Formats: sequence, C-alpha cells, structure tokens
Amino acid sequence: MKKLVIIGIQAVLCVAMVRLSYAQTPVYRPATDFTLVGKILPTPQVYHRVDTTQHPGMPRAVKRLVTNSAGLAIAFKTNSTAIAAKWCTGSRKTLPNMTAIAYEGLDLYIKKDGRWQFAGVGRPNGDCTEYTLVQNMAEGEKECLLYLPLYDETVSLEIGVDAGAMIQSSPDPFQKRILMYGSSILQGASASRPGMAYPARLSRDTGLNFLNLGLSGSAKMEKAVADMIATVSADAFVLDCVPNSSPEEIRDRTAYLVNTIRQHHPKVPILVIPRTVREHGAFDQEVGSWVKAQNEQIEQEISKLLRSGVKDLYLLSYDEGLGDDHEGTIDGGHPNDLGFDRMLQQLRPQFLSILKKYGLLPDGHSPLAPARVEQR
Repeated sequence: MKKLVIIGIQAVLCVAMVRLSYAQTPVYRPATDFTLVGKILPTPQVYHRVDTTQHPGMPRAVKRLVTNSAGLAIAFKTNSTAIAAKWCTGSRKTLPNMTAIAYEGLDLYIKKDGRWQFAGVGRPNGDCTEYTLVQNMAEGEKECLLYLPLYDETVSLEIGVDAGAMIQSSPDPFQKRILMYGSSILQGASASRPGMAYPARLSRDTGLNFLNLGLSGSAKMEKAVADMIATVSADAFVLDCVPNSSPEEIRDRTAYLVNTIRQHHPKVPILVIPRTVREHGAFDQEVGSWVKAQNEQIEQEISKLLRSGVKDLYLLSYDEGLGDDHEGTIDGGHPNDLGFDRMLQQLRPQFLSILKKYGLLPDGHSPLAPARVEQR
C-alpha cells in the first residue's frame, strides 16, 4: 500500500514538474512583430516617442524624457494559456514616488466580455528581466494589450507564449489620435502600474487613442517643443502643462504654443487643463499661492486668445479637485490611483462632450455625464 502511495505521489510530482518546466519555457517573438499602440512620431528606436535628432533645439531634459516609453503598448492576440515577456530597459534609478512596476515594468490587459481587464504585470529585476505575466488561463483566443514602462527607456521587448500556440498582431484597438502634452502627472506619476496612467485609462474607457507626451518636470511650453508638437498628426490636442510652468512662463509661452498648433491644425479642438491642487498647499501657504497664481494666469491667457479670435479652444475645470478627504496623492503633488480616478470623473465627461462636437467619438459611444465646461 505504501509503495502505491509513493508511486502515486511520484506521478503527481512528475506531472507538476512537467507543467512547471512547460510554463518556464515559452517560445518568444520580438514585440516589433506586432502592433505598436500610442506612437507619437516616427523614430529610429522603435520605443522612443519622438526622434530628438529631428528637433535639436529642444531642452536636454525633454530629449531624455521622450526616450521613455510612456503610453506605448503592444496589441496582439494569442490562444496561449500563459504569456511571458523578456525586456531590457535603461539603467536609470527608480524614483521614490513611483512603483518599480510603473517605472520600468510591464502591464498586461486582456479583453473580457467586451472590456479591457487587468491580467498581470511584469515585475522588473534589474536592467533585463524575464517574467511570466499570467498563466493557467483557459484555452481559446485572447485579445491582449501590453503596456510598456512609463519612466524608463524600453531597449528591447519579446513576448513569450506556449510552444505551438498562435500569436499574431491585432489591429490598434483605439481610434483617432488625441495628443496629450503635459507634466509628470500625465506621464504617469504616481500610478501603480503603466496601464493606470490616466491617458491609458482614457483610451480603454473611450476607445480613443490618447497619445502620452508626458514630460516629467519639463512640460514648460518652450518654443522648440511647441514647434515639435505642431508636427504631430492629431485630431485634437490636450495641453496639461500648467503644473510645470511658472506664472511667468504661462504668460509668455501659452499664446505661442496655442497659435502654433492652430497654424498647423486649423480646425482641431485644443483643450487646456488647469492645475489640480497640491495637497500640501493646504498648509504650505507659498505652495497654495503658487498654484492659485498658475491657474489665474492660464485663465487670463486663454481669455486673451479667445478675444483675439482663436476658435475651438476650451479651458476645462477641476471643480472638485482630488476630493475633500485629501487622500488622493502619493506625495502631496502626484495623484495615486484614487486621485487619478477622481481626476477622470471630472475630465472624462468634459473630453467626451467636446470631442463629440467634432465627430471624434467611436461609433455608439456617448458622454458618460453632462460636462461642466464653458464653451470657448
């Protein structure tokens, strides 16, 4: 009897070892074989957002930041029961207000019942990592979206599936092109993982392609950056650069940025987002006064532009800030996932109400709630 039990245990262990070995030996293909989502401009390095050699006048910090892969994702489909990845990033240090997964990890979504649902993450371990994102899935075809790191350069990426499984490119799941230019908040600080950055959430919620040109600490509306932005093919532009710009920079640079976009894109809507609150401004009077001055200045500049005859220009609002419980940030300035959710509850209906006027909403989509936005 004991011998039979031992044999049975050995058989179970052998099956488990076979399954473990199978799960640990995926067949890899380069991610460049599949659809790249969220690309802003053509670049020699596929996972950069902008080719800096084409825009040599941009500030050094901006040139570095556009090599980050924020907002980029890979669209593919597979019938594999497991999905793995191998990727290499730059050697930059993780910021203290970011998770390692958001900074240089991966984030996998799979469509279920018509909606994108979180499926797993790639946890980074050094500059190069191999990691199983999800396993033990049911058989059958799955539509997948794999988000790349928010704050580091993606040097290489391969996607692994079961031996013998099908994996192939799927179409870009998002329509139109909405360029978003802004600060670290737009780039993704401090979402918990790449797919939680608010442009990515907007894309999954609306079906529109919100392109992430977040430039952490460096969205200051410089002339060379404005000139670069104007070269981007887009159906609408969202400017969320007030957080990084001083009141004086807002005064001196807003008109050039808006007018340059309008010169190259005569009919597209331009949406401007004011600065949301800084929670430590509730006690630090200097910070509170700074934020107030920024928002007052952007209101003045947009009013001037409207009076000068600029059309299709909108100033949005944050009537409710990040909530009255003051729990919406990770460090007083950058939203956590809760803070981003509260931002989107206010911004999403405003976006959709405006974009609907220009015929930009995907078929069958309508605003989720009445927008609180003044027609400009």
